[in-house]
Amino acid sequence: MTDAVASQVPVIRLDPTGADHHGEAARMRELGPVVRVILPGEVSVWAVTEHALLAELVTDPRVSKDWRNWSAVQRGEITDDWPLVGMIKVTNMVTADDSHHLRLRRPVTRTFTRGRVEELRPRITEIINTLLDELPGHAAADGSVDIRQFYAYPVPMQVICELVGVPWEWRPRLRELVDSIFRTDTTPEEVVRTQRDRHEMLNQLVQLHRDEPGDDLTSALIATQEQDAESLTDEELVDTLWLLLTAGHETTLSLIVNGVRALLTHPDQLAIARSGGADTWAAVVEETLRWDAPIGNFPARYPREDITIAGVTIPAGEAILAPYSGAGRDPAQHGSDADRFDITRKPTKHLAFGGGPHLCLGAHLARMEAQIALPELFARYPDIRLAVAAEELRPVPSFFSNSAGSLPVLLGDPRD
Repeated sequence: MTDAVASQVPVIRLDPTGADHHGEAARMRELGPVVRVILPGEVSVWAVTEHALLAELVTDPRVSKDWRNWSAVQRGEITDDWPLVGMIKVTNMVTADDSHHLRLRRPVTRTFTRGRVEELRPRITEIINTLLDELPGHAAADGSVDIRQFYAYPVPMQVICELVGVPWEWRPRLRELVDSIFRTDTTPEEVVRTQRDRHEMLNQLVQLHRDEPGDDLTSALIATQEQDAESLTDEELVDTLWLLLTAGHETTLSLIVNGVRALLTHPDQLAIARSGGADTWAAVVEETLRWDAPIGNFPARYPREDITIAGVTIPAGEAILAPYSGAGRDPAQHGSDADRFDITRKPTKHLAFGGGPHLCLGAHLARMEAQIALPELFARYPDIRLAVAAEELRPVPSFFSNSAGSLPVLLGDPRD
């Protein structure tokens, strides 16, 4: 790309506090289908703002997910204390391509097939009912209960920890580490500390299950290691576990939070949901995934050769951001009313779980957890309502994760 062309590409600086995901995404779309984005540390990347172009990008074989192809990494500009380092400089299926990607994905694929996920339904329902029983006991002095902290958060955390085999007493620290990794306003010192502590915890987890194998995914991956020389290395095993514990939790947490918030702020849609059956609640989940996707901006992809998108040439080795939540409200894909939450909307394809060979492995599990958690909450507490005005809800401090940092509600009397 010549300097003259490069200078014509609009530039936007992402807010690391995630204060206005959808407003920011709308501004990006207004600037054009391809924009330059400034990340913390003055790191410059690209973003593709239109759904159709983004859907093409995530399936383009010329584009890599391996961070080693990023020229900024090769130049030593992405340091180990950069806020996004824990999401980018890892060695797992999300950051691998082609046969390497298949080798890393294959050992965990069978755990997340539709059939295997369906086997988890009774246990997930049990977890959810227990949490619903406990909600009144978490009421603050004003009677409000934070649905994020005491419901949306523990549902996927408990499910994925049981799958992976994380001891109960380790989970509070794991929660702190997971929260830290998704913050994009964090300090360099916290980044380094989080990276160190997560490596230490996961290596201890692997050793625990080497010494005492159990009926869990960590033990299964260790067994695969021992049986197949082409399986995961120790580093790949640790980073795969980290991926499962973070992605297997964060997306579902935000999906549940966003679903509750959407229904409580759209009583007409809540009434429709309550009058329908399982298919209606499935529609609630899909519309939430489109309208308020759990992932705001997903890093990153790297062209292996110069590519041209909407007349803009992106050089090989540059990084491209995927603004998934913004794509969910692209009028060109979802109609002129894309900003409206409507569970009766004719289904359209969304990118909440990505696409192509890197389509989220846990999409079935996330959907099922939300399709149980949402109707059970509103059935148990039919008079539930927000405890504050919707405008007072503040987001998590991240341009990666997209959800409210807290969701205080007044439960009302439980259903008999």
